Amino acid sequence: MEQRNADLAALIGSRICHDLISPIGAIANGLELLDLTGAEQGPELDLIADSAGNAGARIRFFRVAFGAAGDQQLGRAEIVAILQDMTRGGRLRLDWRPEGACRRDEVRLAFLAILCCESALPQGGTVMVTREDGAWRLAARGEKLAVDEALWARLASDCPDTDLSPAQVQFALLPVVARDMARALAVATGAEEIAIGF
Repeated sequence: MEQRNADLAALIGSRICHDLISPIGAIANGLELLDLTGAEQGPELDLIADSAGNAGARIRFFRVAFGAAGDQQLGRAEIVAILQDMTRGGRLRLDWRPEGACRRDEVRLAFLAILCCESALPQGGTVMVTREDGAWRLAARGEKLAVDEALWARLASDCPDTDLSPAQVQFALLPVVARDMARALAVATGAEEIAIGF
C-alpha cells in the first residue's frame, strides 16, 4: 500500500509540474517579447522576470524529484542546467560530478537527497554529488549545519513515527523510493559535513 501511495504521489507531482511549467514559460516568453519591442523596462519587470525564472527552475527540479521517474535517461547538460537555474542568485551551490547521462530514477534519488541536504544548510553551502561504480554519494558542507536529528534518523531507519511538515516531505519519500529501487541509504551526520549514499 505504501508503494502504491508513493506511485500515486509521483503521478500527482508530474501532473502539477507539467501543468504549471507552460504558463510560467509563457510569462517568460512574454517578457522576452516586451524586451524585443524596445520598451523601457523598470525594476517591476525585472522582478517578474526573476520570479518567473526561479519558479520555472524549481518546477523543473521538482518534476524530477517528485514526478514519475520511468526508465529514461537524463543528459548531464540537462541536469546541470536544472541545478544551475535552481540555485542562481542563492546561497546554495550544487556541484554535480557524474559524467554522461544518468538514469532518471537515480537522478530522482539524488534530487530528493539534495532537498534533504538543503534543509540542513540554512546559511547556504555546497552539496557535492558523485557517482563511482554505480554508488552515489552526496556530501553537504556549510558554515553552519542545522541537523534535525529526528528527520535524519528517519532516513537511516525509515521510522514512520516522525511528524513531517510539507517542507520536509523529501525525508518521507527518499527512503520509499530507495527501497523500491533496492537501494540502501547510508547517512552520516557530523559537525562539518552531512553525507547521503545509495
